[in-house]
Amino acid sequence: MYLLDTDILIYGLNKIPKVIDNYRAKSEAPKSISVVSYGELVYGAKKSANPTKNLAVVRRIAEIFPVIEISRAVMDVFGELKAELGSKGKTVDDFDLVIAATAISYNYCLVTNNEKHFKMIPGLNIENWSK
Repeated sequence: MYLLDTDILIYGLNKIPKVIDNYRAKSEAPKSISVVSYGELVYGAKKSANPTKNLAVVRRIAEIFPVIEISRAVMDVFGELKAELGSKGKTVDDFDLVIAATAISYNYCLVTNNEKHFKMIPGLNIENWSK
């Protein structure tokens, strides 16, 4: 099971060949997105040159991939991760931590190109479909 990060969703929309190849190769595996990624996509659509068209694309993505809401369990993991990373002097953007906490809570593999930030997070399984 995969949790698709915002960058991978955008790469898919932009038809990046390696990402498309991975979508096809893993077509049978369940895939979801975080409500955070959904919000980031809405923001991108709203600030685009064609918000109406792009919002329709975002809503279609949410029909294709279930959107996982933020729960108390996810926020428990978020708090633990933020405290652990902070004690080591490491910081990760809160939205990225919520996405990571979602993947960990649901035992999903996070699919992202943002390995630099996510590789610091203990217990997080990552795949980069753009390589």
